[in-house]
Amino acid sequence: MQLKENFHLTYCTNIHPGQDWKSTFESIKQHVPIIKQEVSKEQPFGLGLRLSNKASEELDLGDNMSDFKRWLDENNLYVFTMNGFPYGNFHDERVKDMVHAPDWTTNERLRYTKRLFRQLLELIPEGMNGGISTSPITYKYWHKTERETKNAFQVGAENMLEVAKHLFEIEQATETYLHLDIEPEPDGLLENCDEVLAFYSEYLLPLGTAYFKKELNLNPEEAEALIKKYITVCYDVCHFALAYEEPTDTFAKFKANDIRVGKIQVSAALKILFNGEDDELIWQELSQFNEPTYLHQVTEKIDNQVKTYSDLPLVLEGDRNHKELRAHYHVPIFLEKYGELFSTQDHILKTMNYIKSNPISEHLEIETYTWDVLPADLKQDLSVSIIREIEWFKSHM
Repeated sequence: MQLKENFHLTYCTNIHPGQDWKSTFESIKQHVPIIKQEVSKEQPFGLGLRLSNKASEELDLGDNMSDFKRWLDENNLYVFTMNGFPYGNFHDERVKDMVHAPDWTTNERLRYTKRLFRQLLELIPEGMNGGISTSPITYKYWHKTERETKNAFQVGAENMLEVAKHLFEIEQATETYLHLDIEPEPDGLLENCDEVLAFYSEYLLPLGTAYFKKELNLNPEEAEALIKKYITVCYDVCHFALAYEEPTDTFAKFKANDIRVGKIQVSAALKILFNGEDDELIWQELSQFNEPTYLHQVTEKIDNQVKTYSDLPLVLEGDRNHKELRAHYHVPIFLEKYGELFSTQDHILKTMNYIKSNPISEHLEIETYTWDVLPADLKQDLSVSIIREIEWFKSHM
């Protein structure tokens, strides 16, 4: 739906099961009309579409695309953003670090992303810009040496530059602007603002200058402008809160370096504050969030440095000398506190306050994908939960 200042607000359909196109479409048909009826009865409602590689391949078969477009039109729905981060199944089986696989060093990731852009081009309304969020290159711990890490940066940058050229050509042919939105997260090769800026300055720009001189005969200034137009950042509020970054500081750094924010994913992490009195109860409540499907990295700020534990069990089984921890567990955005635990909802409110006067991105996507694995007393009917999140966001925006 469109909010004031032409923001497009949606939720990400990665919360619905969908390994193939049939199950994806069935989930969308089951939930989306109910949600739209409550949150955007008269206005068109936009979707944040997530397609696995298999679902994306099958969308191209037979009449699937035309059937989907007809259903969207009949229900006053449109697609303006897609989540291209998870390539395979995202529900009902162990995901963990394999959410990054295949990563940006592979042709599989490149082909998948270019196919998604072709499909987004067919789905997006005329005159609207669209984006696809994606992995921050790879999972950091898959690359054991400095040489392997540098190679991952280089190959990942080369593949993303090929996507940028593809998006330039799409806009030249159709006048539709599409962008690739890199999504930093803990233990990704890109975790925070400074690492994103370094990726541009050390890889994307120098490699891209040579690439676009050869491919399009652009000078360095033209090449830089093209790269920064088509390769942008997905600002996941949860992920940047885990990096202990204040939204205003991060947005100021991006602006100073002409880095665009293609999409803001509205999400909240768990925040654990120890007080020395109720710590045992706090640990008990935190242990309820230990589940085997997703990676739940935990971060801690020590002497102005952020330390990351690769998964929640490492913290639960380790020493208990902590003042504050933050856990990569997307909790409902309307949740400020859960028992003795808190959320980083304050970062969402700060982000919302900033974009009211600085509309750095038109695309706002609520992304709480953990409904299936939340503690039992936080589980409600899925459509009801999504409606509650959207209404909470609207009431504060």
